Amino acid sequence: MKVSVQAVAVWGKIAPSHSVTAIMITDDQQTIVTGSQEGQICLWDLSSELKISSKEILFGHTASVTCLAKARE
Repeated sequence: MKVSVQAVAVWGKIAPSHSVTAIMITDDQQTIVTGSQEGQICLWDLSSELKISSKEILFGHTASVTCLAKARE
């Protein structure tokens, strides 16, 4: 049974700025990962119809995210 989870915006009426400086797609081609000049990493769902929807935003970097890499298993 597949369970859907809706993304929840926690920043109010105006989303934080996200000037993309790096982009990566997962091997299963279902998630896009973007890094930003503002130090955020965002995860995006990519549907089979090529629709993109926000999944998560990760804060904490103190500098621009200029590179993304997949972790080894």
